[in-house]
Amino acid sequence: MRSYDNEPFVVNREVRAVIVPAGTELTLQPGTSGYITQALGGSFTVYVEGNLFRISGEDADAIGKERVAPPELPPNATEDDVLKLAWDQMRTCYDPEIPINIVDLGLVYDCGVQANEDGTRSVEVKLTLTAPGCGMGEILVDDVRDKIERIPTVKEVRVELTFDPPWNQSMMSEAARLQTGMY
Repeated sequence: MRSYDNEPFVVNREVRAVIVPAGTELTLQPGTSGYITQALGGSFTVYVEGNLFRISGEDADAIGKERVAPPELPPNATEDDVLKLAWDQMRTCYDPEIPINIVDLGLVYDCGVQANEDGTRSVEVKLTLTAPGCGMGEILVDDVRDKIERIPTVKEVRVELTFDPPWNQSMMSEAARLQTGMY
């Protein structure tokens, strides 16, 4: 995790941004200025004109930062290699309001990889949210899908959002509970 201590920035090209926590997408225009409040998992949370926005790591150059490199697989990778990389990718997904990745928060219930006849792979993920009314639900689903789709050979990603069983703090990793003081 990198804290930017409200580092100023100016948008240098049109860039897609998502309002936190509403989840509404809009485009920030060149010349827009603000402050970077945090960078987690390759995404940036920025403060602009009284609002928080999330900017994807692939658009980091629009705010003067280095773009996030795509994931790589070794030659002759197995489904287990893809599964490990899928979990690694999900560890780069954060709810912009909570500085802990969704795996350590205990939001990912299951992840599986299936080989396809054409040599590609399909990945299925089952995840939840800390609260059913969370406005960032679809944003997190899209973030998981997008980051896993970047894995070479992955053709399809299905992400199911479920509230059964309901999330609770005991699902957090020990490190996440320590970090949040919920031990």
